[in-house]
Amino acid sequence: MPLKIELGDVVQMKKKHPCGNDRWEIVRTGMDIRIKCLKCQRQVLMPRETFEKRVKKVMKAGAGER
Repeated sequence: MPLKIELGDVVQMKKKHPCGNDRWEIVRTGMDIRIKCLKCQRQVLMPRETFEKRVKKVMKAGAGER
């Protein structure tokens, strides 16, 4: 069953980005997921399967995490 994510959701990844941040915003969904680092604004595109293995926690955009 695929992970329930929507555009604008904020996710916490297991590993940190080289800039030191581990929180990303979902920019694109589908077979591939595009995420944007909330600190340095860099974007990464990865297959959904890889994304679901690397995500630690999903935080909704309305939860005040932005």
